[in-house]
Amino acid sequence: MMFILPIIAVLILGWVALTFNTLTRYKNRTENALSDIDVQLKRRYDLVPNLVETVKGYRDHEASVLEDVTRARSAAMNVSNGAVALRAQAETALSGALKSLFAVAENYPDLKASGNFIDLQKQLASLEDDIQSARRYYNAAVREMNNAVQVFPRNLISPLLGFNRMDYFGAAENEREPVNVSFEK
Repeated sequence: MMFILPIIAVLILGWVALTFNTLTRYKNRTENALSDIDVQLKRRYDLVPNLVETVKGYRDHEASVLEDVTRARSAAMNVSNGAVALRAQAETALSGALKSLFAVAENYPDLKASGNFIDLQKQLASLEDDIQSARRYYNAAVREMNNAVQVFPRNLISPLLGFNRMDYFGAAENEREPVNVSFEK
């Protein structure tokens, strides 16, 4: 009987240590995935001014679209260290503004045919694919983390160890609908 209590204590401590290490690996994977999203978003932030400059020649007609893109970029950059839900909402607004910009460009054959504009458009399309891929990876890492934190018996000790559910990097409601472009003033 005297040997059973120390063995049980060692087993419990071993389980707690194993749980802590597992949850730490999941948390680090999730933070790394969020960092990957940040890298892709930074690339997009850097590309947007070049795109806006290319389209500026048509500014008289579509000034509000350019202003929307610039405003959305600034807003997204300002919440880059905020909560995941706020960041996702700001990124959704920027994506919508960029879609509107490309929809407007369809009305200007000279702009559409510009080699610089075509190159920027291809770069942005590639970047958007990279961002979506990084979001999917992050959300998969969050799913693993949330599952690990919520399953029994880990759910009994994970909050005590400082591990909680994490937010997904999801699409905002307005991103799920098509972009509305109006050429009326």
